[in-house]
Amino acid sequence: MNNIKSITLWVLIFLIGIILFFIVNDFKSPERINVTQFSEIAKKYGSSIVGQDRGNKIEGEYTDENGNKHVFKLGYQPRSGDEVTNIIRENKLNIEETPSSALWSNILISVIIPLIVIIGIWMVIFRQIQSGGNKAMSFGKAKAKLITEGQTKITFKDVAGCDEAKEELVEVIDFLKDPQKYQKLGGKIPKGILLIGPPGTGKTLLAKAVAGEASVPFLSISGSDFVEMFVGVGASRVRDLFDQAKKRKPCLIFVDEIDAVGRQRFAGIGGGHDEREQTLNQLLVEMDGFNTNEGVILIAATNRPDVLDAALLRPGRFDRQIMVDFPDVLGRERIFEVHSRKIPLDKDVNFRILSQATPGFSGADIANMVNEAALLAARRNKKTVTMMEFEEAKDRVLMGPERRSLVISDKERKNTAYHEAGHSLVAKMTPESDPVHKVCIVPRGRSLGATYHLPKEELKTYSKNRLLNMIMNLMGGRAAEEIAFGEYTNGAGNDLHRATEITHKMVCEWGMSEALGPRTFGEPNAMPFLGRDMGRFKDYSEQTAALIDDEVKKITNECYQKAFDIIQTNREKLAAIAEALLERESLSGEEIDLILEGKPLPPLFDDDKSSRDDKKAEDKESQERPIKTIDTNTGKVDLGFTRT
Repeated sequence: MNNIKSITLWVLIFLIGIILFFIVNDFKSPERINVTQFSEIAKKYGSSIVGQDRGNKIEGEYTDENGNKHVFKLGYQPRSGDEVTNIIRENKLNIEETPSSALWSNILISVIIPLIVIIGIWMVIFRQIQSGGNKAMSFGKAKAKLITEGQTKITFKDVAGCDEAKEELVEVIDFLKDPQKYQKLGGKIPKGILLIGPPGTGKTLLAKAVAGEASVPFLSISGSDFVEMFVGVGASRVRDLFDQAKKRKPCLIFVDEIDAVGRQRFAGIGGGHDEREQTLNQLLVEMDGFNTNEGVILIAATNRPDVLDAALLRPGRFDRQIMVDFPDVLGRERIFEVHSRKIPLDKDVNFRILSQATPGFSGADIANMVNEAALLAARRNKKTVTMMEFEEAKDRVLMGPERRSLVISDKERKNTAYHEAGHSLVAKMTPESDPVHKVCIVPRGRSLGATYHLPKEELKTYSKNRLLNMIMNLMGGRAAEEIAFGEYTNGAGNDLHRATEITHKMVCEWGMSEALGPRTFGEPNAMPFLGRDMGRFKDYSEQTAALIDDEVKKITNECYQKAFDIIQTNREKLAAIAEALLERESLSGEEIDLILEGKPLPPLFDDDKSSRDDKKAEDKESQERPIKTIDTNTGKVDLGFTRT
């Protein structure tokens, strides 16, 4: 309804602009003349005079000898009407008699319609001012979406992988439905709940489930909806939002991406009285001020809790801070089941294996992976989705679709095979390394190949030896290139970046350097008005900085040398894995074990397995096309994607 009013208003303004344009450009005030002057003009210009006789006045125009146009108006009394008529007849003037109906139509067009348009515009503006509580154009009204019971079909059954967060929110809903259960023991309803977690972990989905489960009104709004170019609008919208909630209490308010308005207030350089701070101050007052908000609960979500103002996070405002983290292996398995409810699955699909093969996946990643698998199966005209589609969908989510646009040379393809063989060989020969799940040299996204690992268990803490093994695995690709070809390429750039990042954290954050001891170096930038992502604050001397560089260099060089020695000792096995990759383009962890044991690999295509037949039929055409890759001149190619 508001959109219709706005469109109508702008249409009316446009029409008025057109009318005013023609009035300004075409309207000329007429020259008033008497009968004598009219007679002289008639004799001089004759039939060039054009006009209209309206009964007691003549309005007309003529063009003089210089080409100038003149507009005149002659008013006459009835007694002089015969004289005027004779002048028109004698000089053969082109004067038409205008009937009364045409006169009224001219008055309607020139006077009444513009007047109606002006009155209509005024009424629209006046109503908006009145309905907005004297806030011009209703800029101060909150843009919250009201969700009542039954409007959304998402419930807690559609949410998996975050059981603790669900329990907290179920308790809040139970409090709203039966407050006496808690109040009789002196309990008070929490004023605010903050959902914290990385992107894609289900914070907004949890809020939608709350709206579907709660039998109370639910107001949803984004943090960016408070911020406008007009000063004071954000604070006004916060007041209006809570006023709407109080009228409907008990009521739930959900603010998504609250960091848009809840960032830390300015620290004092150049003043800090800006629109965001006014909005934040009003939000703080509404959540826990002198005004009582009994029966109103604020639920907010953010993936940047580090930038939120301390006053916003304290108890009394956000009483509960719920962490919605990446799901564990059991959580991912349940998420696979939730997103696969409406998908026909083949009997070989094993969600336990898929959950183990997707460490670090968020709920959004898994939903995307399931959708990609369904699309792949539909593209192949299958009636069910098999395990092969899920495996390929995982590769698409991790690195993108296969690239088949540029031809890759045999030399570069061989280099990629040895690079990935180096990763897998070092991982197989290194204790405490995650088992190799799959190795492939099919170009995907920005990488020409990848080595996937299947963790035995998901760890939250890593020992020093395990971290060193991770660095060695990353160095395996570069070492294999040097041993096999006597040189190395820029394909190891991503591996070196990740290895250096791990080493730097070991030295500066985790106290794993013997030379520097159990200390941390560098504090996060504590000035939020300059941005928290501008690096770390240097709280150590230049001598210590040089020692840090030496330690990082020492650790990376030692790990590289160990990886080099492993590959040099097992050079024949490296060549066997690389040759198998060149033949098959992809190897499983079990097939790599057979190669290391010196046993023959199973046939590339097994007629007894329908999945192999499907793969063969699919690749029949692709084998005739060149393998495609990306431009390696940019230096951004990742030849060895090792998931650790």
